[in-house]
Formats: sequence, C-alpha cells, structure tokens
Amino acid sequence: MFLKRLSRGYLVGKDPNAPLFYREEGNKKFQKKDYMGATVLYSKGVSHSRPNSEDISLCYANRSAALFHLGQYETCLKDIVRAQTHGYPERLQPKLLLRKAECLVTLGRPHEASQTISDLESNFAAKPTLAASQFQVLQRTLCRLKVKVQEKENLTETSPAALTKALEDMDLREENEQISSTSSSVSLCTDPLKGRCLVATKDILPGELLVKEDAFVSVLNPGEMPPWHRGLESKWDTRATNGDLYCHRCLKHTLAPVPCDGCSYAKYCSQECLQQAWDLYHSIECSLGGLLLTLGVFCHIALRSTLLARFEEAGKVINKLCGEITNRDTCLPESKNLAQILSYDLGGESKNKGKTVETPIPGCDINGKYENNYNAVFSLLPHTGNHSPVHKFLCALSVSALCRQLEAASLQAFTTGLRSSKLKAAAAPVLYPELNIWGVAMLRHMLQLQCNAQAITTIQQTGSEKNLITNSRQVRLATGLFPVVSLLNHSCSPNTSVSFISTVATVRASQQIKKGQEILHCYGPHESRMGVAERRQKLRSQYFFDCNCPPCEREKQRPSQGPGREAFCCHRCRALLQGYDVLSCGSTSCTESVSRDHLVSQLQDLQQQVGMARKLLRNGELERAIQLLLGCRHAAESFLLAEHSVVGGIEDDLAQAYAASGDWEKSAAHLQKSLRVVEVRHGPTSVEMGHELFKLAQIFFNGFAIPEALNTIQQAEKVLLVHYGPWNDEIQELQKMKSCLLDLPPILVGPNQ
Repeated sequence: MFLKRLSRGYLVGKDPNAPLFYREEGNKKFQKKDYMGATVLYSKGVSHSRPNSEDISLCYANRSAALFHLGQYETCLKDIVRAQTHGYPERLQPKLLLRKAECLVTLGRPHEASQTISDLESNFAAKPTLAASQFQVLQRTLCRLKVKVQEKENLTETSPAALTKALEDMDLREENEQISSTSSSVSLCTDPLKGRCLVATKDILPGELLVKEDAFVSVLNPGEMPPWHRGLESKWDTRATNGDLYCHRCLKHTLAPVPCDGCSYAKYCSQECLQQAWDLYHSIECSLGGLLLTLGVFCHIALRSTLLARFEEAGKVINKLCGEITNRDTCLPESKNLAQILSYDLGGESKNKGKTVETPIPGCDINGKYENNYNAVFSLLPHTGNHSPVHKFLCALSVSALCRQLEAASLQAFTTGLRSSKLKAAAAPVLYPELNIWGVAMLRHMLQLQCNAQAITTIQQTGSEKNLITNSRQVRLATGLFPVVSLLNHSCSPNTSVSFISTVATVRASQQIKKGQEILHCYGPHESRMGVAERRQKLRSQYFFDCNCPPCEREKQRPSQGPGREAFCCHRCRALLQGYDVLSCGSTSCTESVSRDHLVSQLQDLQQQVGMARKLLRNGELERAIQLLLGCRHAAESFLLAEHSVVGGIEDDLAQAYAASGDWEKSAAHLQKSLRVVEVRHGPTSVEMGHELFKLAQIFFNGFAIPEALNTIQQAEKVLLVHYGPWNDEIQELQKMKSCLLDLPPILVGPNQ
C-alpha cells in the first residue's frame, strides 16, 4: 500500500490550463453571490499561474472583486496592486481603478481616493478606449465617488482599525531565566521514572500563563488532497482545504494567499512570509512538493527540522551524530547497516548519555539553559527500542526516498548558502556535504514525532454564515515540534489548558497548582472522553507508558463501576442497566431485562434519525427538523441516561433549530439542558463548558433576556479566560455584547447588574 501511494504521487506543479478553469468556476460562484467560494477558486487559479502573465493578473483582479463584496477592503487593495504588478491588461484598468477608489473611500482615505479618480480621468482623456454607453456609466460612477470623497474630506481622516495584537499583548509576567518561553513560576527537573518534567516553584492561580512558545518547526496539514489523475476531467479540484485558507509559514487565516512562484501548493499570507519561507526551507522543498505530500507530514517535519538546523550552531550536535555513525560503521539510511542505526538511541534521556552530553539535563546548553532550538529538538527521545519493526522500516524507507530525491535534485542546492542576505545566519549556514548525515538526522526526527509531535489546533465556525448563533469545532490545522511543551508529562485529568494562536502554543493553568506540583498536560486520552482501559491502551500504543495518574488509579480500584454516562437505562424505572450480553435493571424492585444487541441497534437507528434531522436543519427545513428531533428526544428518554452524549446532542440541535426560527426562549431552554450534559461530562470549568456558555449568552442576547444574558456572559468569560486569556475571539465578542447591554437604559437592564 505504501509503495503504491509512493508511486502515485501528487500534482503540485503549475498547470497552464488550470487558471482559465478556476477563473471560470470562480465566475460562476461570483454570479451566484457566493463570494467566499469565488475567492477560493480564484486563489487556486493564482497558484497555477505563471508570474507576470495575463492569467495571474486576471485571477488577482477577479479575486479583488470578490474580496470587495466580502468587505475585505484592505486585502482587496493589495490584490489590485498585485494585478497591476503582474501586467493587468490596459483595456480593463478602468474598472480596477474604480474598485480601488471605492475601497479607499470606504476605508476613510479620501485624499488617496481623490488621486486615484484624477489618475483615472487623465487616463481617459489620453486614451479614450471605451464605447459611449460604457463611458456614460463610468462618468456616473465617478460622480458618485466624488461626492463620497467630498463627504469624507469634511471629516477627520481615520486609519483602519488595527488588528488585535494578541501575541504582543499576551506576554509572560516574568520570563524564566533557565527555560525559554516559560514563566518564572516553573522549573525544569528530572525524575528517575518520568524523565524531564516541569514543576511549580510557587502557588499558581487558574488562568496564569505558564508557557508561550513558538513552534521550532510546523507543517500545515494539507487536508484531503486530491491524487493526480491523467484524465483532464478529474485533474483540478475545486474544494477548499486548509492549504487554501491558511498561510503555510505562520498559519494565519487568509482570504487572499500569495502563491509560490515555483509550485501550485505552497501559499502564504503575504510576500514577507513567502520570502521568509523561501529563505529558510522552501527553496529546497519546492521541487519536492509532490513527494512530501505523498510521504506525509512527519517526513515533511523531519526534513524541515534539518533545514532549520543550518541556521543555528548545530555543529556540535551533528558532529556527535556523525561520530556515532562513524563509530558504528554506518552510512546511508537505506544501507545494509540500517538496523544498527535503528537499534541505537542517538542521545536522549538514556543512562549512557553522560558520555556525550556535558550538561546534567538533556537539551540544555553548557550554562544549563533549555531553549527553543535544534539542540533541544535533537534531545527529544526517539524511542527506537519501542517502535515496531514495521514502523521503523517505513520511516527509513520514507527518508531513503527523500534522500534519493534530494540527491537527484542536486545536493549543491541543499548544501550551499541561501539566496537571502537578510537573515543573520544566511551568509554562512552550518552544513555538511554528506547527505547521509542529514538522512540519519531526519530518520531520528521521524522516530521522535510519534511521541513528541504536537497537533496545532484552531477553532473553526460551522454552519451557515447567516446563523445568529455561532457553532464551532476544534480542528487540527498543523503539526509542530515545541521543545518546551514536550517537557510536559501526561495526566488524564491535567492541570493545564493548551491553545494556539498561529504557530504559538500557550499553556495556562486550568486549576490552582500548589508549589512543588508537576505541571501536567493531556496527550489526548482524557477521563471525560473515555474509560480507563481505553485510555491506558491508547497511551501504551502511542507513547509507550502505562498511565498511573490519579484518575487512572481511582478507576482501576473501581472496575465494577460499569460503562458510566454512555450506559443504557431501564425504560420503566430509569435505573442503570447492568450486564454483558443480556442487561438487567440495577434496581432491586424492577425485574426488567433486555439484550445488548437490541439496545445497540436501537441506538444506531436513533443516531440515523438525528443525522436526518441535522440535514434538514442545514437545508433550512426548520419545522420538519424540529418535529423529527422532538421524536428523537422522546425515543432517547426511553433507554439512554440523561447524561448520554446523544441526548446532549439532540438538545443542542433543538436549541439551534429554535434559534434559527427566532424562538429564543425555547432555544435557551434546550441549550440549558445540553449544558447540564456538558457539565457532567467535562466539568463546570472545562473549555467545552466555556464554548456552550458562549452560545447560551448569544441566545439570551438575541432574545433580549438582559439579566440572563449578563449573568451568562460573566460565567462564560470566567471560564474562557482561564483557557485562552483575554484576546480570544469569543471573549472579545462577549465583551462587546456586555458593553451593548450595559449601554441600555437602567430600567431595561435591571437591578444589581
């Protein structure tokens, strides 16, 4: 299967026929007023266009029109400049300049708008190329714009609102002198069983920022990538993926990406990000795009990590690696001595590491400081003895394929200076001409990633843009390596919460942490989402340890507790059903029994009905959706516990349906029932609870239930501040709602608010 996937590959070159296709598809979306969809398709056309061609200029110009209708005026102006830079046809310039003037007027920049109008009039006087009817339309538009400019000039000119500088304002109170990117409230320690760990040096309050770390390396998860087919009818994909919507360097969301000149895959939020990516790694990766997409994100991170190592004083680390390889008579990763490389743990937290590491804690420099650098990345454990032979073979095969492609693409490009002189280290990168050394380094990184890769997530809104109530979900945006975050050990009930802004990870205390307590993070298996047996199995298979955290120890001592909140209940007395193949009522006064297979079949039928109701809800058939959901709710009450996730989901769907129909009172009633399920499953201070409280605040706000809205806003802020800090989008929205409500007359707001 792997070899088949490897031979298939992906098409990431620039197809000369694609720009016209995407432009025409974008025009269809534009005519239907689906401006967001049109923007994505025009962006795909830009990615396939050659620089300084009519194709790319037309795609940029069309995208600027879609952005204008989306109200993205600053971004629209940038696309207008790009279209002109790439040679936008002279015959089409008038409408582009009119759009530019409209943007400038809307943004409150009347002087620039006036100059643009003057340039346009001068251009017409010199080159009267329009027909009489077109000229009359243009004249009317110009007159309207001049009136707008005059109105704006009578007011004080204001600059556009600045974007929230979340990262600059979200700083650590006092940075740790020994561990970069961390608060002085923690220290780095070692434990004979756990290895390295972070421990509190003082009492820590909920919400305190403990770590703010930029990823050493990150790679955007491409989403579902279409494979390359020879048939023209299926070559071009019109779906929007993460690769179309987020910058491939800084991971910022962008509606108007700037593509790489050499490939159709890599896209960036700005020319600056494009240049930085090219200087640091993309000049090497560009020609390997199809292979990297085939081999996967882990292989991509491994390559990029070694490329970034060239800009640091990584010589000592690589010398150590080179020396160990030489001592063991090994060469290329694909050589006959591959088993020797895989069976040897190159550094890391092992008993014999003292022979090669001068510092007492792996990853620290000679002064004992642990930093976000290649030395720290290199010190992360590869766990070569724990990985299966199949996994190690596939990792080695991937690196071997990558090394051969690098060699074929010219090793000189990999080992010579970079094109940019702006970076400090670019003039003399630390490089070794032997590709086999870098191949072994990449192999080490691939083995590290199973236990040390961090999913970089973001919150994406779901549902229609017309919905007044925001629904959101957490999605995996990218994969990265964070040397400091990797120091956190696991707990199934952690005392921290991790969130991301672009490539920056923030770790906050989610509860009070006493001095001397370890700072703990959840690796995925959480006590609120799965039972102890499933959690321990997942942790053992991926991270190679048996979890002995307090929740696991408690649950091991009470194995007869049963399946918990996802259990079935008696339809007569609502007591918990117990047993295996045949379930019996747990109440001593009830003799009801039923087969498990029957209940599982009943649950599957219910879930199918809920799915149909959600489809009706998406299509706007509210009455039918509500009736079907009410039926599902009645059916669920007959055999599911009130805390079951399906019951909570039905109540949430009913809340959405009633909100869409404008019945805010019923919407709030159902969402409050859903909230009780969330609270039981995740806890009153969980991030899940925060998101649900945010939705409830929106419902009370829209329903003009002012006291209830203010109270819920306060609860939601309290929870979300702990997990995200003050610059979270939902917190900002809550504050706007609160300000709006508090500006109302006191008689409407009510007492003591």
